[in-house]
Amino acid sequence: MKKTTIYIFFLLLTISVNGQEKLINAGPMPGYSEMKEVSVWLQTTKPVEVIAKYWLSGNPDSAFYTNSVTTQKGDAYTAILIADTLEPGNTYEYEIYINGQKQQFPYPTTFKTQKIWKWRTDPPEFTFVMGSGAYINESRYDRPGTPYGDKYEIYEAMANRKPDFMIWLGDNVYLREPDWNSWTGIIHRYTHDRSIPQLQRFLASTHHYAILDDHDFGPNDSDRSYWFKNKTLKAFKLFWANPSYGVGDIKGAITFFNYGDADFFLLDNRTYRSPNHLEVPDKTELGEEQLQWLFDNLVSSTATFKFVVMGGQFLSTSEVYESYSNYGFGEERQKIIDFIYEQNLTNVIFLTGDVHFSEISVLQEEGKPTIWDISSSPLNSGANTNALNQNNTLRIRESVIMERNFAQISVEGPRKERKLIVTFYDYSGNEVYSYEIKSEKIFKY
Repeated sequence: MKKTTIYIFFLLLTISVNGQEKLINAGPMPGYSEMKEVSVWLQTTKPVEVIAKYWLSGNPDSAFYTNSVTTQKGDAYTAILIADTLEPGNTYEYEIYINGQKQQFPYPTTFKTQKIWKWRTDPPEFTFVMGSGAYINESRYDRPGTPYGDKYEIYEAMANRKPDFMIWLGDNVYLREPDWNSWTGIIHRYTHDRSIPQLQRFLASTHHYAILDDHDFGPNDSDRSYWFKNKTLKAFKLFWANPSYGVGDIKGAITFFNYGDADFFLLDNRTYRSPNHLEVPDKTELGEEQLQWLFDNLVSSTATFKFVVMGGQFLSTSEVYESYSNYGFGEERQKIIDFIYEQNLTNVIFLTGDVHFSEISVLQEEGKPTIWDISSSPLNSGANTNALNQNNTLRIRESVIMERNFAQISVEGPRKERKLIVTFYDYSGNEVYSYEIKSEKIFKY
């Protein structure tokens, strides 16, 4: 028998033994959630036709269908399906069909639409989780020695919290040397890492938003000079179902969403970033246009809480690693702080990662709005056990966590008494630290 014939024979035999060929590599995964529209992402193993059937939970006789997508190799066999026959404030169940055949999952597949509440009720209470640093081992491409990734069960612990959504704070994959300089390498990394079994239940019934940082943008500490950044941005678009990829005419992994009485500004601190060791004045992490977009939207926001999401710590005064205070970026950091003060912007909270430990930092000056920075890192990559030796004068010392962990933020309380409950959990789901942040001011809706 020819080699090709032998291969086909064993492939068919495998399919026959297992009963069904594996057609889904990863997902499904709900992406953004709006009142009238929700996205659902998945990745198949070959070109197939994909569609989702969905219905109001408990009412399967009244079902609707998303658009149909035929997955293609050039798009890494990914699909983003749009559910657009929805009503606000509901939970929906959904099913995935491939080439007309219903796919089976050993866990629930659901998504939610946001509530319509303004001029009707107090803002809804909601909960989200977040974290950065998801290193999935692949020994043939990893550095020799102790594996850098571990404790994948953290994703099962996150699923058990049943949050409304997850924010991936960057370093969501770790591109390696074989990956950086080819489309094949980049897609291999995303495909391999997204497929681990511990992640699938978490993906299936939680909405997901993402930013990128250096390791999913390019090499370690990468910046605007990285020559292949258009390709890594393309991969980011294929593997996440964000509301947008860029805002207006500004390109990059930048987007925005609103949830309840909170606005979320998801920034890209790599596409326009000056090289760390470039010695020039006016160094930038965000670029002039992105920074102006942030300023314009912060000052226009009527949300109680304004969450600014970015890779690398913002408030930390420690001039090491990926702190905004390091590598000459301190002037832009101060520019942002001054703008918040000048415009009297209350409840601005930075959500950050990258540094491989977690902590809460706070900048409080009399007569000025308080600024917060909640860092959550790492998920399952290696932890930084030297954090307390890094001189961050703004940290709440008790909040420092030097092990694998994730953060949960609950937005609670009536309209005029909104607060955040920030809780950190270890990889098994055990509570490590909790802190309460009360809103300083409530805007009139």
